[in-house]
Amino acid sequence: MSSQHNLNSTGAVGGINFHKLNVKRREWRDGYHWLLTLSWPQFSAFVFGVYLATNVLFSIGYYLRPQCIAGMESLSWANCFFFSVETLATVGYGHMYPQTFYGHLVATAEIIVGMFGMAIITGLIFIRFSRPIARIVFSKSLVLAPFNGQPALMFRIANLRDQAMAEAEFRIMLMREEPTTEGEVLRRFYPLTLQFDRLILFPAVITVRHIIDQGSPLHGLKLADMQRDDSRFITSIVCIDTVIPAPVQSHYNYTWKDIRLDHKFVEIYSELDAGTLTVDYGRIHTTELITADPPAIS
Repeated sequence: MSSQHNLNSTGAVGGINFHKLNVKRREWRDGYHWLLTLSWPQFSAFVFGVYLATNVLFSIGYYLRPQCIAGMESLSWANCFFFSVETLATVGYGHMYPQTFYGHLVATAEIIVGMFGMAIITGLIFIRFSRPIARIVFSKSLVLAPFNGQPALMFRIANLRDQAMAEAEFRIMLMREEPTTEGEVLRRFYPLTLQFDRLILFPAVITVRHIIDQGSPLHGLKLADMQRDDSRFITSIVCIDTVIPAPVQSHYNYTWKDIRLDHKFVEIYSELDAGTLTVDYGRIHTTELITADPPAIS
């Protein structure tokens, strides 16, 4: 990568990482989005770091003027630091307090920073807790096997919530490299038609199928052809969490390496009694070889 480019951000789609060059630098408001994308350990570390940095900064301000704090038995940075902690939290124990104009100015600035900081952190924590998250699991592999006498590409989706998701919509898209008549190689995108792409209620686990008929972009292809074209698949689900309620989304990426030829997903449903089914979530990713001779994929 030449030094004249500005590497600003990265992303990943379909298992491909994107390094975006020469894009506009982030605005200060992008920090809000960045904070929401952090994991909880990262977010906690960030908040703790800001808290420490703020107290260190103001403790230095108090330490620079030894007489600005009354009641301090001995001048030390530790005493200034803990006075800053009390001031930032507006605790006010009363043992130490600002006694000069300079001390009041520093304490006032710290209290203002503390109020604004507490409001921002509280809002971020509330948003992180209230943000709907889909507990969706995709099977780790695709299977390519016959279904009703026709070859089909299949994957599983599982809802880990106790409650059913509403208005679930499923999608799968094929990405592959294709040569043009000019000799260039382009990556093209093909939405694959599903046997069904919507469910009113999505309670547990379902197998989604794309029938490879004459209208399918996969028609007539072998696994070696998919390897040659670097075929990749993006699957997604968009549904409504009925508890909040709010729309949620999840997606998963596959490559041609994830396709298991002439396999099928093992059965995970069993009837416990009339009107009750058990679902074995431990077998969502499990496949088994089809013993019967499958029809040719053509």
